[in-house]
Amino acid sequence: MLTETTNVQSEPPALVAQFTSSPRGARLARQLAVRHLEKQGYPPASDASCAVALVVAELAADAVLHGRVPGHGFGLRVALDTAAGVVRVEVADAASGKRPPATPPSSAPEGESGRGLLLVDTLAVRRGCAARHPLGKTVWAEVPVARSTSVQET
Repeated sequence: MLTETTNVQSEPPALVAQFTSSPRGARLARQLAVRHLEKQGYPPASDASCAVALVVAELAADAVLHGRVPGHGFGLRVALDTAAGVVRVEVADAASGKRPPATPPSSAPEGESGRGLLLVDTLAVRRGCAARHPLGKTVWAEVPVARSTSVQET
């Protein structure tokens, strides 16, 4: 039997999903993150949802472009931490040796790519990368969010 308890003090459940390492998988990850935030009281057009959508899109695109290992997809975890006022976005891929740079690389203004980490740094209060065992890495970012108007104060 499945039971669900409601505890106002507890955090909403995190979104955890796996995707194919493809542009379609990255797009689906972004769309699912937006739907997840909407269930938490952040409408798709809200600043919080738009910022998280952009961060998910950039991290997922990097996993597809730079972290792809044949036969492996990428994982997404989106968790709201209301106490800290952040949404933590984690994207895990199978490429252990390809870690993102600690600071975003400079990009030529006319270049077609190279601005993803700059965008993530602008939107997130913190970001980082951690090794996964036995294979891969998890790239994460924490995006600040205002308290949802649907969250009740106690």
